[in-house]
Amino acid sequence: MSNTTNKFSPEVRERAVRLVLDNEAQHPSRWQAVMSIAAKIGCTPQTLNDWVKKAEVDSGKRAGVSSEMAEKMKALERENRELRQANEILRQASAYFAMAELDRRSK
Repeated sequence: MSNTTNKFSPEVRERAVRLVLDNEAQHPSRWQAVMSIAAKIGCTPQTLNDWVKKAEVDSGKRAGVSSEMAEKMKALERENRELRQANEILRQASAYFAMAELDRRSK
């Protein structure tokens, strides 16, 4: 999880993205719309632009990995890492007990 705090609630983010998309035609460019809305809600234009791009990816309007798929991949990577660690522990324990058994038999 990120060490930064989320200053804006999901509702505020959704509303800001909707405002940008709805008011984009009233500005010469999307960036102008983003700058205008960002100033009103108190975030940086780059942050708002990132939210808009993410919303477009999640809705399928833009190519990329959706938030849902990214979360699934992250969970699977975490599980994979934990399983690899468990396997390594079991491999080491097996080797230890095999050596202990050999030592016991040789006495």
